[in-house]
Amino acid sequence: MSTATVHLLRHGEVHNPDKVLYGRLPEFHLSELGREMADRAAEYFLGQRNNGARIVHLAASPLVRAQETAEPTASALGLEIVTDERILEAKNHFEGLSNVKSHLRKPEHWPYLLNPFRPSWGEPYRDQVERMMAAIRDHRDRALEIGGPGSEAVLVSHQLPIWVTRRAAEGKRLWHDPRNRECTLTSVTSLDFDGESLVAVRYAEPSIDLLANAANIPGA
Repeated sequence: MSTATVHLLRHGEVHNPDKVLYGRLPEFHLSELGREMADRAAEYFLGQRNNGARIVHLAASPLVRAQETAEPTASALGLEIVTDERILEAKNHFEGLSNVKSHLRKPEHWPYLLNPFRPSWGEPYRDQVERMMAAIRDHRDRALEIGGPGSEAVLVSHQLPIWVTRRAAEGKRLWHDPRNRECTLTSVTSLDFDGESLVAVRYAEPSIDLLANAANIPGA
């Protein structure tokens, strides 16, 4: 059976001075720090390739912050960016609002807070996992077509879809406390496959030393 790896790379910090939960809104670009994080991710994957990893395929969410995060890796590895809508951010009722906690006291939002396990305020966790895993399998197979057994793909996505996909891969419940997600900016969640079987989940933080100065809004 063919082994393969798919790396899920979260985007870098976004320029967001108003602290908006930006979700799928357009034109939220990387900040200067976010671009440094994207460069750091590219260095990480180039280092992996120099150590023998066959990283042969790159895809990204259509949202601008994901595309901008993918660009340095594309340049470093000589890869084209394939855009895939299946790996974009989750839908969220509170998208576009700043200081979301202050809005939770407003009655018009209460119907969206009834079921935190689904969740009722956005795209169901299970739906996110299904679309992410469909994309992961397709890009895994494309990497294998390009590079043969042992090939690897990088998918640039967003915190919540990556996190619930990891929880599903590890056999954990999908509902969770957003404050406890292990999916920092430009972190890499790696899924190792042996044929169709997912055999390991690994995690790395190429920008760990940059995180202290980064803005990181839960749900964004």
